[in-house]
Amino acid sequence: MKKNLWALLDDRMGSVGQAKGILQAIGEKMSVTEKKLVYTKWAKLPNFLRGKSLLGVNQKESDDLSSPYPDIILSTSRRTLPVARLIKKLSNNQCKIIQLMHPGNCGINDIDLVILPAHDAKKSNGNNFFTVTGCPHRVNSQVLNIAKEHWLPMFNHLPKPYISVIVGGAIKGREFSIENATLLGKKIRNLHEKIGGSVLITTSRRTGSIAQNAIMEEIKNIPMHSFLWGDKKENPYMGYLACADKIIITGDSVSMCSEACGTGRPVLIFEGKNWLSSKHLRFVESLYNGKFAISFDDDDVLSFVPQQTLNTASTIAKKILEI
Repeated sequence: MKKNLWALLDDRMGSVGQAKGILQAIGEKMSVTEKKLVYTKWAKLPNFLRGKSLLGVNQKESDDLSSPYPDIILSTSRRTLPVARLIKKLSNNQCKIIQLMHPGNCGINDIDLVILPAHDAKKSNGNNFFTVTGCPHRVNSQVLNIAKEHWLPMFNHLPKPYISVIVGGAIKGREFSIENATLLGKKIRNLHEKIGGSVLITTSRRTGSIAQNAIMEEIKNIPMHSFLWGDKKENPYMGYLACADKIIITGDSVSMCSEACGTGRPVLIFEGKNWLSSKHLRFVESLYNGKFAISFDDDDVLSFVPQQTLNTASTIAKKILEI
């Protein structure tokens, strides 16, 4: 008989995307129900005040959480944990809680398994932690094949190989400087001079207009397809990943780098100067150590071929199915 799993999903797209990647990997091996949570202003309270409760949850707009309760709860953020703990209590502790990311120490003993990225492993302090490289995502061969079939005809007029460039930007307390943006643009141009082809480039809200303009100025004479922040057209992000011969990506986003490493293409990570935090640097180092990616500054950047594909969602799904 299949076990039942409730996935508690909130309004944080990053955590929701990770959860959906795991659910996709679980497939039909469990009976999965997504439970959407809508919050009130009280959700900002720390978890030691919210405890095991629905405090901070708009119960009218959220999905029903009444019994029968599931065998497993997938809690996807700090804010979903008080709800997961309440459900476990109401089930007479029959539910098991799987928590994505470290939610803080409050209620940690109620959690049966914490999924923790290896670059955060220093936070693990018990037997209920399971570390993984990067974060779960929804990139797999099926998703890539669908995206490639849709987008490749739109790029066919451009010379190959395709160099896909995924640009993030500012992180907490650290701007994406014009110096780093210019450096990235120059490195893209230098790579193009060596291998030819075209650039498929997208930027994000965190890039900023000044940095974005600096990058585009450096690569303005290269054949390209672009989707810049604010463009009002279909987002080709998955198409860029699917059609890429090489992927250049900034090291500021765990989710974007993990998705890029899920394609099986050569991934070149731009670290910049005095930009990435120690946590980000530990993360990209874990990708280098696993041979999923290479630093854009490495001497072997032209010849690099990944030795494996990053499929963190599948790794986590297997662990959950063992519980």
